[in-house]
Amino acid sequence: MTTLARAGELVNAVIKAYDVRGVVGEQIDAAFVTDVGAAFARLMREEGATRVVIGHDMRESSPELSRAFAAGVQAQGLDVVHIGLASTDQLYFASGKLGCPGAMFTASHNPARYNGIKLCRANALPVGQDTGLARIAAEVTTGVPAYEGAAGTESATDLLDDYAVFLRELVNLDQIRPLKIAVDAGNGMGGHTVPAVLGALGAATIVPLYFELDGSFPNHEANPLDPKNLVDLQALVRESGADIGLAFDGDADRCFVVDERGEPVSPSAITALVAERELGKEPGATVIHNLITSRAVPELVEKLGGKPVRTRVGHSFIKQQMAATGAVFGGEHSAHYYFRDFWGADSGMLAALHVLAALGEGTQTVSELMAAYDVYAASGEINSTVADAAERTEAVLAAFADRTASVDRLDGVTVDLIGGGWFNLRASNTEPLLRLNVEAATVDDVNGLVTEILSIVRA
Repeated sequence: MTTLARAGELVNAVIKAYDVRGVVGEQIDAAFVTDVGAAFARLMREEGATRVVIGHDMRESSPELSRAFAAGVQAQGLDVVHIGLASTDQLYFASGKLGCPGAMFTASHNPARYNGIKLCRANALPVGQDTGLARIAAEVTTGVPAYEGAAGTESATDLLDDYAVFLRELVNLDQIRPLKIAVDAGNGMGGHTVPAVLGALGAATIVPLYFELDGSFPNHEANPLDPKNLVDLQALVRESGADIGLAFDGDADRCFVVDERGEPVSPSAITALVAERELGKEPGATVIHNLITSRAVPELVEKLGGKPVRTRVGHSFIKQQMAATGAVFGGEHSAHYYFRDFWGADSGMLAALHVLAALGEGTQTVSELMAAYDVYAASGEINSTVADAAERTEAVLAAFADRTASVDRLDGVTVDLIGGGWFNLRASNTEPLLRLNVEAATVDDVNGLVTEILSIVRA
């Protein structure tokens, strides 16, 4: 065995439903990720893989942890290809281009003390709880069996330019009008990828903010889903007169949009816009959306003759459905956007290129362009700390029983209300939280429902 067996409780706290993530030095260290690398390599070797590509973000611990993971992979007889600093979607590109499994060292939008690993099979296919992570956790817990053969080799390659060229070939921006684009990289990997991808656009003027790679996140958390982390970009857009603002999270696999007024654009509206563009290229195609995404998305897809498919929240579920249905595109409320042309994986940068193309091909402002897609009012995700999520959920269902048109339990509970509007309550997989999302015709309707539901949830 590669190391001593580890406590199952600790392992299961770090190896989660979609990835590996925890506090460096307390939950994650070099020895731990060596074991994870070895267990992952065993699984991939059984599936026919001969090498693994590894990338990492700008966190201080990422280079050391990625090397420790590589040691575990090599000990199991698989070769390692290092691509060095990378965004998560750049790692997915490498997995697709090289046709091999991959590991990305990042904790995405989490604070500096965290790190983690996003794993994929060859061609960026997902590795989730039911498709490998549970087995990896079990082997790390009991001890990973040693490999009797020769150790794998190690090499390095730089794929950043190849990644940039590939994305620009998917979305042609050669004919767009001149645009001033404000970009907040949040000291994350957008500072690495944005210059490579957007810097080559002759019609684009980039107004950069926090492009310095710094895993301590000195300016704000690299989590644009939280409105407070968009404030600096909103101010920059207004002050610079930018046509659009883009904000990337820490590993730059998610992209958020701010319009020319400095107002945030709903990721659901972005999903609808990109869906329309993709359906324009392939009429009748399937589009995936998670159950928190605005109902405007499936309504538009159906109107355009496409097939909307609803799925649970989480990238492994979306990617599974992308593969199973052959969907051309998929979008989530959290600003993850998935593309069949990108091996079914998510790329915030590719979504940004679609938005820039739609904006630059016409004369409208962002707010004018997005008005057609921003149909309903929404609450965004609201978290409540609860002792018993199931009990609080049932209390809400009981209170709304006489106003309920239908209930489904695909992911938590989604309640369609008589007269219009809906809400979803779902428990976190890792924290004592109950997450609420509400959508209705007007802001007042949304606010009224949120107040009523939270009064029960937090009672």
